[in-house]
Amino acid sequence: MQGPDRSIMKHFLRPAALALGPILLLAACASTPQPPTASLTEARRAIQSAEQADARQYAGAELDEARRQLTMAERAVERERMTEAERFARQSQIAAELAMAPPQINHELRRSTDALIEEMRRTGGRP
Repeated sequence: MQGPDRSIMKHFLRPAALALGPILLLAACASTPQPPTASLTEARRAIQSAEQADARQYAGAELDEARRQLTMAERAVERERMTEAERFARQSQIAAELAMAPPQINHELRRSTDALIEEMRRTGGRP
């Protein structure tokens, strides 16, 4: 293409290309999901609670799984795979909560047993 047709094309295409560049950049930025900060925080909090509840003694495998899932979530964030990171963080939290179940059940059983023994003592039964 030579002559006036080419200058007309340049005249219209250049401004269109310049305007389209920032729009595409904005669209790319807008489509990148944010890190699942809240889910990661909740997973860390659940793991810490499980550790404080002595879950290692009763549910070490579940606690290890919670930590493994949290590590995978953190790696997914580093690779900017936010959907995966969210899923791993939630799985980590669930595993940590499962790890806490045995100590809680054990605590409740001890309380119930102590209450039963106390009741037997009061009523003249033997523990």
